[in-house]
Amino acid sequence: MAFADVNGQHLYFEDHGGEGPAVVFSHGFLMDHEMFAPQVDALAGRLRIITVDARGHGQTSADGAFDYWDLARDVLALMDHLDIAAATLAGMSQGGFVGLRASLLAPDRVRALVLIDSQAGLENEASVPVYEAMHDEWLANGPAAVQEIVATIILGTELDPTGWFTKWAAMPHENFTAPFRCLMDRDDLTPRLGEIAQPAIIFHGDHDEAIPMERAEILCAGLPACRGIVVVEGAGHAANLSHPDQVNDPLGEFVEQYG
Repeated sequence: MAFADVNGQHLYFEDHGGEGPAVVFSHGFLMDHEMFAPQVDALAGRLRIITVDARGHGQTSADGAFDYWDLARDVLALMDHLDIAAATLAGMSQGGFVGLRASLLAPDRVRALVLIDSQAGLENEASVPVYEAMHDEWLANGPAAVQEIVATIILGTELDPTGWFTKWAAMPHENFTAPFRCLMDRDDLTPRLGEIAQPAIIFHGDHDEAIPMERAEILCAGLPACRGIVVVEGAGHAANLSHPDQVNDPLGEFVEQYG
């Protein structure tokens, strides 16, 4: 457990050590480093695993607005802090948005990409008014009225959301806006996927309602060195957390081969 003062941020991270290739895990929206506990338990030692809390999540605060390019620079600065010249970047949902941008910013620093329930594009237009209404309710009254819907979108129905409810309730209401606007106002990277030459593997739950499988297919088709999609059967949006038995082995093998 540690903090790094990098890129103007007081960034919380955990370096789990290990002698294998370095892999930096970036979490999804409203999650934090703990969502990768199943990967840490299975792969630490075999890989050098670093998990990080993005701005506005977990133990990393956010002072003002930011975007995913800022978060990508945070990850690269953390790698500098840890004397890691290059690493595999693994990200779930928004964590994948961060990895894609880091690959564009500093291609020599990214050995490979692991993209879990992520995409290069924007939110479905039909979902935008619903998400904006959730934001307004959260900002006005806290998460209580919308947390069940949010948890179902992110976690599906198999995982117990109680621990996440506790974390969300502890977050000052006004702190929700900066990460939400980062998510909703992001730029579309689909036209730039051809610039990303690193080997990539995609994991995607076949029950993911937040990002449909067709977005994963577009992502893989656009990445010149995509090594394929691992369809995680029965999984929703957080496939690595709900179905680690289908994720951990191919993830570890990919990083060992390309990282």
